[in-house]
Amino acid sequence: MTTWMLLAAAAAAAVQAQPTPTPSTPAAPPVPAAAMPAAPDYQQDGAWLCLPGKTDACSQVLPTVALNPNGYGSVGEARPNPDAAADCFYVYPTVSRDPGVVSDLVAGQEEIATAYAQVARFSEQCRLFAPIYRQLTLATLNRAATSGDQREVVPAFELAYQDVKAAWTEFRRRSGDRPFVLIGHSQGSVHLSRLIAEEIDGKPAAEKMLSAILLGWNIEVPEGEVVGGTFRQIPLCTEEGQTGCVITYVTYRADAPPPEVALFGRAATAGRTVACTNPGALNGGGPAQFTQAPVSALLDSYWFAARPTNPPIRWSSEGQPSVPFVRTEGLVEARCVHDGAVGYLALSIPPTPDDARTDQFPGDIVIGGQPQPGWGTHLADMPVAQGDLIRLVAEQVGAFGQRR
Repeated sequence: MTTWMLLAAAAAAAVQAQPTPTPSTPAAPPVPAAAMPAAPDYQQDGAWLCLPGKTDACSQVLPTVALNPNGYGSVGEARPNPDAAADCFYVYPTVSRDPGVVSDLVAGQEEIATAYAQVARFSEQCRLFAPIYRQLTLATLNRAATSGDQREVVPAFELAYQDVKAAWTEFRRRSGDRPFVLIGHSQGSVHLSRLIAEEIDGKPAAEKMLSAILLGWNIEVPEGEVVGGTFRQIPLCTEEGQTGCVITYVTYRADAPPPEVALFGRAATAGRTVACTNPGALNGGGPAQFTQAPVSALLDSYWFAARPTNPPIRWSSEGQPSVPFVRTEGLVEARCVHDGAVGYLALSIPPTPDDARTDQFPGDIVIGGQPQPGWGTHLADMPVAQGDLIRLVAEQVGAFGQRR
């Protein structure tokens, strides 16, 4: 199975197996201590997947070619900025192929490749911190999804969160008074959402938070509002340069919206919707986005073309790229859709006759050769708007500096 397919299966299982305990649900038995690796010590540099000053997945040069309507253009290289004025705390999604209930604390190729593709490019704007944590593994989530038995999942998921919380404490010690951005996807967004609710929302740390980029998970707000729901006081970002806010969305193809049994894009709480902030048009957000025609925007995308896609994509009529990453500005169009409990970022490719670029984009969860409609384009959440997200972080860093 390819790395890309593993990421797809892991993301699918992660979402399907998320526990929803209720007062009537029997308490899950504790996971035997002998089955668990010892808790990480985040004061040790080796407990971090990415850390300033280390040679790691987030310190690499990213060769990138521009893909324009008339074909491939110039090749550039994204490099870490040693003078970055902010820090980023990243929690990666479900990718571990370890056989245990939770992953060990040795970063495998799946963790390294995911950080490389999802956040290394953010090092142009911030120093990157990414803890290795005892996340639920693909094997555990597949067992739970297949059997419906979540007795392993609930306590192990709690263990993973405690690691993230411990890493956050050490991150704050090392970061000091610097402004920060939280970045998560899928399982990473779940843990960061809880961290924000318990450790940041309404507390002094919120004053230093530039934003939280929480992708691939349902962040809820009351219908027609930009604050409340998942977080008490922290609002959605609705203006470029706004700080102390949340950028969040789940993605679906515009012609394949969330079905009734969607795992993403349907709020679980009455009177709420799943929040969507369009990273290409934040100024089109705010309460108006729920009552007026949504604003569409062409996105600035960075695709990890070296990773196989399912189905395969021929990026250009000129052939495949010569470097690992492809940048497509304006290939994909996005608009936020809100309809009652439903909220998502709808993606499409506008008709472009005689365009040398592909008329497809990857991102579907594919199992047994079939796309899974309830998961949308989960694997496109980060790459489809990565350029826009980095630009927004740069604007937040600048705005924070001016206010100081």
